[in-house]
Amino acid sequence: MTAIGLVFTGVAVLLHGYIFVMESLQWTAARTRATFGMSAAEAEATEEMAFNQGFYNLFLAVVAAVGMAFTAFGDKGIGLALVLAGAGSMVAAGVVLLLSSPSKARAALIQLVPPLIGCLALAIA
Repeated sequence: MTAIGLVFTGVAVLLHGYIFVMESLQWTAARTRATFGMSAAEAEATEEMAFNQGFYNLFLAVVAAVGMAFTAFGDKGIGLALVLAGAGSMVAAGVVLLLSSPSKARAALIQLVPPLIGCLALAIA
C-alpha cells in the first residue's frame, strides 16, 4: 500500500507543480487561458491573484514531495505527517472548489482524487 500511496501522491505533486507553472508563470498565455476558460482581459485582470495562488499550489506540492521522500527513505511517521499536510490540503482545496463552483467539478476531481487516494493508501499502510 505504501507504493500505491507514493505513486498517487507523486501524481498529485506533479499535477500541482504544473498548476503552479500555469498560474504563476503562464497565466496570460493562450493555452492557459483556454484551460481556465478566460479571455485575455480576464487573465490580465487576475494575473496578480493567480501568481499568488500558483505559489500556494507549489508549496503544497513541495510539502507532499518532502513527505514522500521521508516515507520512502527516512522516517515514515514524519513522512506521513507531511504527506497528509500537503496532499490533504490539496484534497481540501479540491472539495472547496467542488462545493463553491459545481460547474468546475471535473477540475475539482482532477485536483482532489490523486492526493485522496495517496493519503488513504499511506494511512492504511
